[in-house]
Amino acid sequence: MIKIMNYNELSYDEIFARFEPTSSVEDVVSDIIKNVRENGDKALFDYTARFDKVQLSALQVSREEINEARAEVDPEFIGILQHAAKNIRKFHEAQRRQSFIINDTDGVVMGQKIIPVDRAGLYVPGGTAAYPSTVLMDAIPAKIAGVREVVMVTPPSADGKVNPAILAAASVAGVDRIFKVGGAQAIAALAYGTESVPKVDKIVGPGNAFVAEAKKQVFGAVSIDMIAGPSEILVVADGKSNPRWVAADLLSQAEHDKNASAVLVTDSMELAKAVSDELEKQIPLLDRAEIARASIDNNGKIIVADNLDVVIDIANEIAPEHLELCVDDPFKWLSKIRHAGSIFMGRNCPEALGDYLAGPNHTLPTSGTAKFSSPLSVDDFVKKTQYTYYTADALKRVAEDVAYFAKKEGLTAHAKSAVIRLEDDEA
Repeated sequence: MIKIMNYNELSYDEIFARFEPTSSVEDVVSDIIKNVRENGDKALFDYTARFDKVQLSALQVSREEINEARAEVDPEFIGILQHAAKNIRKFHEAQRRQSFIINDTDGVVMGQKIIPVDRAGLYVPGGTAAYPSTVLMDAIPAKIAGVREVVMVTPPSADGKVNPAILAAASVAGVDRIFKVGGAQAIAALAYGTESVPKVDKIVGPGNAFVAEAKKQVFGAVSIDMIAGPSEILVVADGKSNPRWVAADLLSQAEHDKNASAVLVTDSMELAKAVSDELEKQIPLLDRAEIARASIDNNGKIIVADNLDVVIDIANEIAPEHLELCVDDPFKWLSKIRHAGSIFMGRNCPEALGDYLAGPNHTLPTSGTAKFSSPLSVDDFVKKTQYTYYTADALKRVAEDVAYFAKKEGLTAHAKSAVIRLEDDEA
């Protein structure tokens, strides 16, 4: 049963305690990365046989396999994928950055260029659930950014094929190449390249603890989006909220993972008790009841505070991945939310809208990192290059200042490089 906590009666640590992983995967992941770097495709085939229980003859998904998968998927679902893709494109098109130029000083030109990375790698989980939504959320911003090649990796099923829904989503999103490989070995392949899998410049997408650790270890050889932890939802709800709806929203994340976190923060003890009762009614009805049960019992909590101002303060301190504002006037409170991955406004906006159809990205910062990081966006697939141009006359006006500054830092060669041009002009 979910824990109900009175904010005024417990310590900070009891209120804000987070799930902490108990087992380390660092050494295992390090060995996998080393093996892939040294043995390339052979290591990938070996790990696929060992972990996915399938012997593959080729790693890359063929065009025929993609076409077969798309034909196999229900046409209604294809239509929903296209609807979602349209909304995702609309939202992310608005994130495009513009290059700029400044030339308001005589003889001086400064500017910044926005340049997409050449190749991006998308990790799409398999295992207990397949997520075609992640394909759309990760691939579409990359395409909008102008990435030349989008490469996807995802583990195969026992029959050696990729889930048809994932391939259909990849087709809708415009993924260029797909490989049947998952886990830490897939991250290593993207980071360093193998005979089949090309090296990429950026790796994005969620995964299990091994995938997260692999992304952490390869960072520097390649860029990554974030180190994602277990899924989280925090619902801010006042006493007018429907406890059935709130319980259902909490369970929408609890069913992801036994380590997922579902939190309700409210100013109503009556609602807290009603939601707790509803959770007990709804959990046994879920297909993933065992997972949701473990998540709610181990990581779920209901925090009761005196008023909504304190409720919002608590939400900001937790800085959740997903934040629902189940109140009458959510826009009144929006400006007070400082830390959240994605905010769902009002009583008719379940977090599931954001997972699938609304348009904003669902690859979000977890574990409190929303205090300093952002959802996946077009920005993740571009880099910025700046440039400077000075005429001879413009340099003359500032060369002595540059030299003076450089000498203050003890860098006389810097200083000389600025004034030598003046000396040569005088000679």
